[in-house]
Amino acid sequence: MSNRTEDFDFHLPEALIAQEPARPRESARLLDVPLHGPFRDLHISDLPGILQRGDLLVANDTAVIRAQLHAMRGEAHIGITLDRILPDTTWHVLLRNAKRVKVGDTLTFANTPHTATVVAREEGGGGILRFTAEGEDFDAFLLHVGALALPPYIHRPHGPTEQDARDYATIFEDHKGAVAAPTAGLHFTPALLDAVDATGADRCTLTLHVGAGTFLPVRDDDISKHHMHAERGIITPEVAARINATRKAGGRIIAVGTTSLRLLESAADEHGVVHPFNAETSIFIRPGYQFRAVDMLMTNFHLPRSTLFMLVSAFAGQARMRQAYEHAVQTGYRFYSYGDACLLRCAHSIHTPNPSTGATP
Repeated sequence: MSNRTEDFDFHLPEALIAQEPARPRESARLLDVPLHGPFRDLHISDLPGILQRGDLLVANDTAVIRAQLHAMRGEAHIGITLDRILPDTTWHVLLRNAKRVKVGDTLTFANTPHTATVVAREEGGGGILRFTAEGEDFDAFLLHVGALALPPYIHRPHGPTEQDARDYATIFEDHKGAVAAPTAGLHFTPALLDAVDATGADRCTLTLHVGAGTFLPVRDDDISKHHMHAERGIITPEVAARINATRKAGGRIIAVGTTSLRLLESAADEHGVVHPFNAETSIFIRPGYQFRAVDMLMTNFHLPRSTLFMLVSAFAGQARMRQAYEHAVQTGYRFYSYGDACLLRCAHSIHTPNPSTGATP
């Protein structure tokens, strides 16, 4: 087990960073990664053939909001990326040109009477804003002045397009609040869900509102010193009961995406029982962590040196993930949000005890 950020680096040719999704969505490639033996080069449409009766597919039903805003403080241009709404209805945000604002300042937006007041500033460009619009008025405000906060590796010199607004949304979306899409869910279509249902596998959703911090790099050379951003998550009592019943009956819990996995692990106790959850989580999963709630993970290919590559290395084994990513690069898999996916098996669970946990709450 390594705590060195450099040990989670790998070479990725820029040509493999997907700028558009596969069309149709289920035609994207799927790298099947067993714990041992050869990899299988499949497509997302092959997923139902891997599922079994009694399995439970758990997806994230968050919906992406137009979280990128441009404001003015006097003559100064201020960039705002919404991160998450707080219990008092203020918003935690990331600010660009943050040195030009101070607590108490009023930020204005073009072509709207709505404003935002700076409630607090944080080191590193974070802050808290209170908008004059709330609820449905705030939704309308974002539609009028906001833009999708696409990841920086998706090159849109003139900003996100209307096609991006359709592409960067999952079939599961139901609850608004995410800055970034839970990208493993982007691969699913009605036809694919019908094929999943025909296997006898079950499906359910939870909600993790992916925050702006998902784009932030690991800046410390020692990953044990890295602090994860907080995100709001919800697992209803009904969903928790279905997850626990599946495990009790011997079915597999299959997380669609790292966001679903992180919330499941946040809500699971030391015995693997998933409890209802409605709170923020900042769980950091890295090699050494023992998984409590998830047996398989479907996820896209992640950035070098990122917390998500650390997570999949914890899940399937660091050496195994290096092999899988090397295979993906050599065979031309497409990476990141609009790219292809892999299907992983858990190598380190509470059923195979390991004295080192590797997780920080």
